[in-house]
Amino acid sequence: MKIPLAWLQLRKEKIRLLIALAGISFADILMFMQLGFRDALFDSAVTPHKGLNGDIFLLSPKTNSIIAPRGFARRRLYQALALEGVENAYPVYINFAPWKDPVKRTTRNIMIIAINPIDPILTFPGVPENQQALKQEDTVLFDELSRSEFGPIASQFKAGKTVFSEVSAHKVKVAGLFKLGTSFGADGNIITSDLTYAKIFPSLDPTLISIGVIKLKPGANPNQVIASIREKLNMGDVKIFSRQEFIDYEIFYWQSSTAIGFIFTLGTVMGFIVGIVIVYQILYTDIANHLPEYATLKAMGYGNLYLLNIVFQEALILACLGYLPGLGLTLLLYSNTAVATGLPIMMTLARAISVLVLTIVMCCLSGSIAANRLRSADPADIF
Repeated sequence: MKIPLAWLQLRKEKIRLLIALAGISFADILMFMQLGFRDALFDSAVTPHKGLNGDIFLLSPKTNSIIAPRGFARRRLYQALALEGVENAYPVYINFAPWKDPVKRTTRNIMIIAINPIDPILTFPGVPENQQALKQEDTVLFDELSRSEFGPIASQFKAGKTVFSEVSAHKVKVAGLFKLGTSFGADGNIITSDLTYAKIFPSLDPTLISIGVIKLKPGANPNQVIASIREKLNMGDVKIFSRQEFIDYEIFYWQSSTAIGFIFTLGTVMGFIVGIVIVYQILYTDIANHLPEYATLKAMGYGNLYLLNIVFQEALILACLGYLPGLGLTLLLYSNTAVATGLPIMMTLARAISVLVLTIVMCCLSGSIAANRLRSADPADIF
């Protein structure tokens, strides 16, 4: 049975080992948090997309993201109804307006989603069962996952109180609750009818819509219908997407047109570099302190490959031992962050594996750099 030299060397200096593990855990936590925030950005940005009950989606070419939609002619949506395979078409209106906290009387911009109350278009939890209430004028559904700065709307409504507020100085009544969640673009959300929406924004052209949602008949091929729309309707003033293309279009905006995605990616790279530096310092010091022992092994006939193997074993041990506490602390941080911000930040198997692989690569790179010190382990020079 071989002597576990790598583990014995690491274990000899317990304080240094604990410092190394703390450094690796810190680097892992930094990478986990940056990747978590980046993925939460993308996930929250497309949550509204996933809640739209449709197969094909129309947008204005000037719309880069649904948090800043530009309108296009509603007639374009209804023209698609004449095509084979199309079952129905629904208009969606999106805008932002100041919402007044009914308790503190402060205002904060909230995202407004407006639909025809009879259209089965939104699938967010709480919408289908409360949607009929929007047939009454000046009523809204409030997103109970909105940030607390909008006021204790959900708690008051659940307590049986009648809740009134103002949207852009227009008085509205909360007729129900639903769940959508916050994002980097919207801190809160409400759903209302197209008629109430027109009263909140009287200066907007009601014939212009933000999103066109097309529902296909069972068995219809979305790609064929999209090709038919482009060929027969000549919609040069409208962009046409399948469901996945619609989601990818939003993610691409946040990846390429904002600094947020770049910042979180850069933070991940910085965590990786910090980990390399920490592990390098630990392994380099360990090699330097045991240089006579390495020289003795060389004098006994062990080659450089054997010594390198010891260094890489130490790197792998540090990677695995440092990863576990980093993972545990990250789970706690994810939970607290999700509660504090309302963002959908959670651990995924893919991210856990990705950071583990990055940790192993990080430690092995550090080991390969520190292994250059082994060249000094010459018996003739040491002794």
